[in-house]
Amino acid sequence: MSFVSLFVHWNVDPEIFNIGGFAIRWYGLLFMLGFVLSYQILKPIFKKENVSVELLDKLSMYIGIGTIVGARLGHCLFYEPDYYLAHPVEILMIQQGGLASHGGAIGIILALWLFVRKYKIDQYAWWIDRLAIVIPLSGALIRLGNLMNSEIFGLPTEKPWGFYFERLPLEIASVPHHPTQIYEATFYFLCFGIMAWLFFKKKAQEKPWFMFGVLLVLIFGFRIVVEFWKEDQEGQQATAFFNLGQLLSFPFMLVGFYLIFKALKRKSN
Repeated sequence: MSFVSLFVHWNVDPEIFNIGGFAIRWYGLLFMLGFVLSYQILKPIFKKENVSVELLDKLSMYIGIGTIVGARLGHCLFYEPDYYLAHPVEILMIQQGGLASHGGAIGIILALWLFVRKYKIDQYAWWIDRLAIVIPLSGALIRLGNLMNSEIFGLPTEKPWGFYFERLPLEIASVPHHPTQIYEATFYFLCFGIMAWLFFKKKAQEKPWFMFGVLLVLIFGFRIVVEFWKEDQEGQQATAFFNLGQLLSFPFMLVGFYLIFKALKRKSN
């Protein structure tokens, strides 16, 4: 029995519209939508816990800048350091593409650290545990943006849900690939549901660092697994058992396990 007819022929234009050279792209729209939805979800939480919404406004600015700067530097320094260190000005050319989720994660952590120092706020864990609710939602939308760009796709597959990415060069477009963007987006939406359940139903935020630890284990544990079905983003690692994305994920996952252990131990004491 042939499943060829079930393959998806993906030919979506990354641009929603372009007027006089000014373009709105799906990726940028979904990226911003993640921040907007995250803000709307956190706003009633802050009000309920008697934390100034003005602080949330300021935090959003810090996290937005930290995410973009961290993701850009992560791509340049993790994946193509030789090129970008030789051409440092091009690090600023973010419109050319190139953002790394590991760098974005580091950027969020550092941005929040700067935020709590700037406004002399105690309990860093309080803030990071609440950000843990919405981070996977933003991650899911960004992966859908990658799908719209026909980028960060998977290895060739004969599975009936394989995607022909028709906007890519013929040697890629002529073969169906795993739509790993959808795999990741689906899992991150699931993570969003888990984090919301932990917060609203299980009151997991009462154990400082627990929610953030769970998030690190889920997100980066899955990243390690899904990379086995993804095309390498860096050709020099094509023969390695673990690619750079997986190697960068292990420390995050281990830190997550450590935070969970410490949070549970602190509760029991």
